[in-house]
Amino acid sequence: MQRIGTSAVVERTLKHAADGAISGEHVDAIVRGLNQIGLRAGEAPTAETWAEFEGDLLAQVLSGAKPAEVMARAHQLGDHHSSDTEGGRPAKEDRNLNALDIGRTDDGRVAVSGSLDVVVGEKLATAIEKLSAPVPQPDGSKDPREAPRRRADALEMVLDMAADAGERSVTALPAALINLSVPADAPDKSALAFGGSITHSTLLETSCDGVVVMTIVDGERVPLDMGRSKRLFTASQRRALFERDRCCIKCGAPASRTQAHHIAHWSDGGATDLANGCLLCASCHADVHHNGWDVYMGPDAHPWLIPPEVVDRRRRPIPAYNRRFADELPNAA
Repeated sequence: MQRIGTSAVVERTLKHAADGAISGEHVDAIVRGLNQIGLRAGEAPTAETWAEFEGDLLAQVLSGAKPAEVMARAHQLGDHHSSDTEGGRPAKEDRNLNALDIGRTDDGRVAVSGSLDVVVGEKLATAIEKLSAPVPQPDGSKDPREAPRRRADALEMVLDMAADAGERSVTALPAALINLSVPADAPDKSALAFGGSITHSTLLETSCDGVVVMTIVDGERVPLDMGRSKRLFTASQRRALFERDRCCIKCGAPASRTQAHHIAHWSDGGATDLANGCLLCASCHADVHHNGWDVYMGPDAHPWLIPPEVVDRRRRPIPAYNRRFADELPNAA
């Protein structure tokens, strides 16, 4: 794997920085992005190829991209380049680099550390996320556990499930489904929910895995139609809503804690399809039904919120949470 320095490879970037056209944070993002491309390459890119990569990332910056978006673009470029070079494979997809260490701390606790490829990591993250949702107390109060403690408890549950298998094969255990989105017109830009973009070769390998749910999406990451109309949203339609909304559209609560809401109510003739559905947690669902909040489907094929007058006298539309705070969500970078 190749790592670059800050020499002539980023000469144009440094000139723009000297002129004040781009910030130091963006320079850092371009340099780190080029290093990420190098880590994914099976053989060193030529000087001309490095120049093309720098030009691409610089164009992203000059068009208004944030540093995180520059890094995401670098990951894509690196993935594409690794597929085109002999021996190339993204570091995050190389299972030969997987490692897991279990040791003891000075006070006798168990310390766990490791490095996993993106597919194994996706399975782990999905299982932990599914089992680590906050659980209200018997009196209705909030779960007192912080997120790290809930994740540790979730890991224990995973281990208990394996132990409870008894004499059964481990393959008999219920698998945690992982979600893979595949753009209909650009399958080379496929991405895992937690792990982000993957190469086409890993897409083909992963799509054969029985624990993977593949969702075909259009250019706006809106899932294509996946189910037939009926009163309750089907499991396929809910997965499609998860892919598009990613969380409660109002407050950002995890998708696993949301309900599927009919934008035009079923009783008023609303259909049960993706264009008439969105994700809302129980509290925000109540706000929509009882406290004056409205939802409509925007021209971008994503849901928008309209607050009541007590919140905003002008009732100005608000994008869904995942559109407002994309950088805060797991696979945004």
